[in-house]
Amino acid sequence: MSLPSRRRAGRSAAAAALTLAGSAAGLLAWSRLGIDHRKPIPPALPGRREQAATRRAGVLSFYASAETEGVPLLLIHSINAAANAYEVRPFYLHFRTSRPVYALDLPGFGFSERSRRRYTPRLMVEAIHAMVDEIRRRHGAIPLDALALSLSASYLARASLERSDAYRSLALISPTGFDGRLSGDGPPDGHRGRDWLLNLLDRPPFGRPLFDALVTRPSIRFFLQKTFGSTEIDEGLLDYDHASAHRPGAEHAPWCFVAGHLFPTDTTRLYERLRLPVWMLHGERGDFVDYRHAPLVAGRPNWRVESLPTGAFPHFERPGTVVTAFEAFLAGITGDSADRPA
Repeated sequence: MSLPSRRRAGRSAAAAALTLAGSAAGLLAWSRLGIDHRKPIPPALPGRREQAATRRAGVLSFYASAETEGVPLLLIHSINAAANAYEVRPFYLHFRTSRPVYALDLPGFGFSERSRRRYTPRLMVEAIHAMVDEIRRRHGAIPLDALALSLSASYLARASLERSDAYRSLALISPTGFDGRLSGDGPPDGHRGRDWLLNLLDRPPFGRPLFDALVTRPSIRFFLQKTFGSTEIDEGLLDYDHASAHRPGAEHAPWCFVAGHLFPTDTTRLYERLRLPVWMLHGERGDFVDYRHAPLVAGRPNWRVESLPTGAFPHFERPGTVVTAFEAFLAGITGDSADRPA
């Protein structure tokens, strides 16, 4: 390469470096000065919002509506960049007048502890154990019903296998793990995490600014549209997701999600081992419709597998249809319509 060519190449490289440095500085300034990470957000659900300090899962936040008698119901949201208990709102609002209902913010989400630590399936299972222990402390040692969305269905499955006496039934809404990519017969209680990627993403000073760029309102709308399989999304969910994703520490658990640490390696095996009554409901539209391995459990007497022409959050699109189907499942467990939630 001639001397003039080398000089031009050097100037181009220097210009590119300055542009990159300027963009990084601009991103950092935008995140620190342009976004209020301390702005309070309201509770996602009505009822009491409480906290419990646990030994293995840190400080957990949960919503409780337990003024009525009956079999307690535990609700668990999904895992994504902006997840929180608002995702189970239709179930919570419907059942809170007829039975005790609890909705958990999993570690790293909502009002639960959002410290910088490694978030794994085991941590989520321990949080579920702690929440179930608290519910049983309040209502006696009666088995409860539990419902989980998407990836959290695998955590609930493992929790119930480890403490089957604590559960009466499981409800899995659009559960992850029946598709061709994330099903698994890998090492038990493992995860798919890549530490190098987590260390690259969740590192000061750019971990938070990069996350802020990921959870802008247009970005959250884009991902919700993929979840719903439609441009018709729930606007209340969008608003709350956006607010929740800008709280202090909101980036740590999502970066673990992106790096694979929250994906179990043995999801298929977990589902196949379940012996409790299981109700599974999934949508038929959007990016989360691969249920090629569902036949592995669909024919079993303890499983009821149903689908609706909706996206992955059918309870937002067709709440009446979904809760009616859930109630029918619960009535079939007890064999007594008097025990069915109204």
